[in-house]
Amino acid sequence: MVRQRCPSSTNPAVESESVTPKWPVSVLVVVHTADGEVLLLERAARRGFWQSVTGSLDHPGELPAEAAQRELHEETGIEARPADLRDWNLSYTFEIFAQWRHRFAPGTTHNTEHVFSFELPVQVPVILSPQEHVASDWLPWRDAAARCFSWSNRDAIRMLGARRDQCAR
Repeated sequence: MVRQRCPSSTNPAVESESVTPKWPVSVLVVVHTADGEVLLLERAARRGFWQSVTGSLDHPGELPAEAAQRELHEETGIEARPADLRDWNLSYTFEIFAQWRHRFAPGTTHNTEHVFSFELPVQVPVILSPQEHVASDWLPWRDAAARCFSWSNRDAIRMLGARRDQCAR
């Protein structure tokens, strides 16, 4: 298991009032090894909240696969070709937590999240964006699912593990 901590970062919870509202469409990218270890990232703004790579589409014209590739690189330093990302053709719509709604246009209460995965042969070191994450951890898929605060992230990791276990039979 590889665990990495970021040096001190600026406070990402303090946002400029002139920030363009986020688009309420996002991606979830479950990064995992062939052996079923899953990469989780600890949020800078919410210590103790662990998740896979996530992020909003930058604009309505950006495709979810493009956002997945961009977010993977921005949050971990990992480069992927679009063909390397597995689109699950699965999306979740959920209510945006009240404490994060200020990031979106007024009246926006729900987000649609598109699920992807990215398989690596083995664990690789990651380069964290200190504005977004303070630590990374590679965990067996069951432990990773248990640590996630997001139900959609937890479900995706469980589906990945179940599929892996079925293929091993």
